[in-house]
Amino acid sequence: MHRYPQVLSILFTLAIIASFGSPAGACPRSMLSPTQVCAVDRAIRAEMEKQKAVGVAIGIIRQGQVVHLRGYGFEDRESRIPVTSKSMFRWASVSKTLTAVAAMQLVERGLLDLDADVRTGVPEFPDKDALITPRHLLCHQGGIVHYKNGKLIRSRREYDATHPFEDVILALDTFKQSPLVAAPGEKDSYSTHGFILLSAVVERAGRQKFAEQIDQRIAKPLGMTTLQPDYQWKTIPHRAVGYRKRHGRIVRSTDTDVSWKLGGGGYISNVGDMASFAAGLINGRLVSKPTEAAMWTPQKTSDGKKTGRGLGFCVASRDGQLVVSHNGAQEKTRTRLVIYPREGYGMVVMTNSEYAKPAKFVDAAHRALRENPARPIRADCRPDSGAGVVARRAAARRPVRGCAGGVYRPRLGPLRRRPPAGRGNRHD
Repeated sequence: MHRYPQVLSILFTLAIIASFGSPAGACPRSMLSPTQVCAVDRAIRAEMEKQKAVGVAIGIIRQGQVVHLRGYGFEDRESRIPVTSKSMFRWASVSKTLTAVAAMQLVERGLLDLDADVRTGVPEFPDKDALITPRHLLCHQGGIVHYKNGKLIRSRREYDATHPFEDVILALDTFKQSPLVAAPGEKDSYSTHGFILLSAVVERAGRQKFAEQIDQRIAKPLGMTTLQPDYQWKTIPHRAVGYRKRHGRIVRSTDTDVSWKLGGGGYISNVGDMASFAAGLINGRLVSKPTEAAMWTPQKTSDGKKTGRGLGFCVASRDGQLVVSHNGAQEKTRTRLVIYPREGYGMVVMTNSEYAKPAKFVDAAHRALRENPARPIRADCRPDSGAGVVARRAAARRPVRGCAGGVYRPRLGPLRRRPPAGRGNRHD
């Protein structure tokens, strides 16, 4: 009889994960306690109220395992469709980490030289009278123009293809005639266009379509079944509607085309897949330890000045711990991926609110966990086991006090009709 509360606790925790789903059928071996689940829920709800976010999804990784996935609010507010494990959010600039990993995998195979001229493999990119290398592009020192930090020149030509920029080589036409904003290696100068060029380098070096390399060497090994290019001409079920603020009101955003910047900000997935990617990075499943160390070492400019960027990732130290991260911001989304590789800990946040601040959601959830340091519960979570069914039924009958079940629906301002489509402000 004394063990009955403990059994209920385990069953409830199983039900929390079963109700939202686990990424790509993964089976977390370490789960948050019911107290921690409720603390995180309260923290995220409170932050949603502060930011007036429409929809948010969060994933937590502990001991290298995805232990918590949760959705809040709406993927489509007007149709009252809630955020669930199926909701698809744009990765925005977090897509750059996929490109970086793909490039470093080719380095390991001897197919890509980080210090070679990018024009060796991609002669379509014009000579800029300066040596630009994959290393420069990976750490944003290539001097490639971003959006508003220099003169941006788009090539004018006719294309036979309906969607020409699905081809990462043709996508170079969106910027390749632009002058450099700095000499390569001179300074840190963030550039999405630089990663478009890098995706072309990866395609040529890997002798395979860029998107296929991402799918075969990253998505499939990690069981990421929803990760895909966010091509607007394709129907993607549960693609989240985006929201922005205009004149103090929250309105629908535009469905801008991001096919032209696939390697710099063009991917989409559910939160489970982004969490699986974060766990894969923590567990060293994508690159070797030496490559990982190189990827997460702060790079220096040509004059020896240390930056806060590694090769494709932002890197920092907090209380002596290595922190690896990347943010994303574009129409329809804000995202954040942050991991503490040495501690096996990480978190991902995806939202369809352009005005939201994902870092604040990460901080709120992290604070909730720190203030409720319950020991993780270990249990068999095989999806086909009878325990999963019993757990769902038990949780449905016995909700934890103070922790409302279901999907959180924030109070938002009045609805407005969708604004006219346009180019929008391209953030990442």
